[in-house]
Amino acid sequence: QLQLVESGGGLVQPGGSLRLSCVVSGFTSDSFAIGWFRQAPGKEREGVSCISSSGGSTDYSDSVKGRFTISRDKFKNTVYLQMNSLKPEDTAVYYCAAAGFNTVVRDCPPDEYHTWGQGTQVTVSS
Repeated sequence: QLQLVESGGGLVQPGGSLRLSCVVSGFTSDSFAIGWFRQAPGKEREGVSCISSSGGSTDYSDSVKGRFTISRDKFKNTVYLQMNSLKPEDTAVYYCAAAGFNTVVRDCPPDEYHTWGQGTQVTVSS
């Protein structure tokens, strides 16, 4: 049974950094495209970044491009989201999710992802 577990969230000051981890179990992580999503209170869930099953393709939302980096380590069955230069508007619950092996990673629409983790809170505040 495929499961995803996020970790690494927390409270950070504006301009700081965090690295989120998404550990995949039940299958080898390179069987799936993986996306990172976030949802702030009162807002819809939005795609932040996604990476293809091979790791060869990535995409980012305009709001995080140049600040966030997605990567995957197939030996650790883990996908990471390195978040730098954090802003208060990055505050949200962050989720990782899995999509099919052949998913084309473009725009990271949440409805293409079928299995979700429980989320980790990121709060950017002074």
